[in-house]
Amino acid sequence: METVLVTLVAVIGGSSRGIGTQMAVAADGRRLGSFSGGCIEDAVVAEALETLSDGWGHVVRYGIGSPYIDLRLPCGGGIDLLFTPRPATASIRTALDLLEARQPAALRLECDRVTVAGDVEEVLWNGESLTHCYQPALRIHALGQGEDLTAFSRLANAFGAQVHALCPDIGTCMDLAALGIATTHIPVRTTLPLTASDRWSAIVFLFHGRDWEEHLLPQALALPAFYHGAIGSRRTHSARLEALQASGVPKEHIARLRGHVGLIPATRDPATLAISLLAELVAEYNTLAHWTYWTGESLAQADQ
Repeated sequence: METVLVTLVAVIGGSSRGIGTQMAVAADGRRLGSFSGGCIEDAVVAEALETLSDGWGHVVRYGIGSPYIDLRLPCGGGIDLLFTPRPATASIRTALDLLEARQPAALRLECDRVTVAGDVEEVLWNGESLTHCYQPALRIHALGQGEDLTAFSRLANAFGAQVHALCPDIGTCMDLAALGIATTHIPVRTTLPLTASDRWSAIVFLFHGRDWEEHLLPQALALPAFYHGAIGSRRTHSARLEALQASGVPKEHIARLRGHVGLIPATRDPATLAISLLAELVAEYNTLAHWTYWTGESLAQADQ
């Protein structure tokens, strides 16, 4: 079915969405995505359908400075939306395949076409095109057992993260798997059943006893991730660091481990821990995208 890809290319004042936010509108009126809390979506769909009929792309402003005086954004600002009819599905599929392979992708968006950009680097709207970057989905490898692992895995999965729960308890693995969460059973304390990770992944330890950390944590710290963390008090973390040093774990690996996890200073129940930790992971994942793409630094440089 024919579609229109709508992209936010400029913000005037304030906006609840950022540059690069997108909505897809199908010829039958179905839509995916949003630019506000429902204030302008119907108007955007109507404009998209007219764009399909006219056959040419263009930019429309909504909010402050817009010719549509009856449409105002709650933030009081304005946004410019680029309407691109019939975007090339091959280009979009290429970008999706890259993301599926855990590689970043970038699309060059214009009035009349969408193409894959050669460099993964944001380029602001210049009146003709916008290059927008996409990073692989947030993936979280959560190791633990009991209610803390269950509560966190369920919340992160509901949020939309790619959750991978690793647990020594088969029953817990089965319960989480029934919810559609990827699980791996940890049969022994000495071998980490996780051999691959990347810079868009987080690795968190939710064990309350340090016996499961002794051999598994050093192996996890050797894997790439934007976040390595383990729950516990300051005293627990201090003892953890001493054990890692005593076992010969490289200093640069130990330095990756967070001394405190979560945004809430002290949590006393699984649900609060889950909210606290997930909020921190999402914030840092979003910061990773902002820092990588807007500093002009390549991913290869960032990994050095």
